[in-house]
Amino acid sequence: MDFPKLKSIIEGLLFLSGEEGLSIKQIAEIVDQRVELVTDAIEEMIHEFSQQGRGVQILKIAGVVQLGTLPDHAVYFEKLAYSPARTSLSQAALETLAIVAYRQPITRVEIEEIRGVKSERAIHTLVNKDLIIEVGRAEAIGRPILYGTTKSFLDYFGLASIKDLPEPGLFEDSENLEEETQLLFNKLDLQQLEPESADPADDLSHIDNEDDNNDSSL
Repeated sequence: MDFPKLKSIIEGLLFLSGEEGLSIKQIAEIVDQRVELVTDAIEEMIHEFSQQGRGVQILKIAGVVQLGTLPDHAVYFEKLAYSPARTSLSQAALETLAIVAYRQPITRVEIEEIRGVKSERAIHTLVNKDLIIEVGRAEAIGRPILYGTTKSFLDYFGLASIKDLPEPGLFEDSENLEEETQLLFNKLDLQQLEPESADPADDLSHIDNEDDNNDSSL
């Protein structure tokens, strides 16, 4: 494998690994190359990213290598996170949020196993919106991050505590994900539709008819 291709593959691996990153040993095993060669490639990439004025940098933190943004650009990232055009949540973000809400604390890998698709971007969105937060590390290889909901999540859904979530019943496998997610959607719909002076029973009678419209607006 030539050196430019090795660096290109490493960059892709770091992008996919997200904030959890990869150790140099893990990268070497994946690309089937010597640790020394991978180390040289990463050091060269760190230098190149800096010299080229790239929008991301390669960080080595606690034994792992990961991609990170530049501190000087933080003000723009804040604008993106709190932009009015990004106040709504996508279907993917809502599904991920439902999983975290009902299964917390939970790792990204566990979320992806339930959803069946990559969830890095959805998790990043939810973290930026302060709906989920890192609550610890799992006792597993690599000590993956555990996610849980925040006080802002409770405020967003009008909940006094996490115990006030709709009763999900017994969810033993991923086949029940759609029902579990829909319960959370319904809770959000109810909070958005409920007039201050209306009778709660009246509001509940309209939820079934308005679910489709509300889901499409999210």
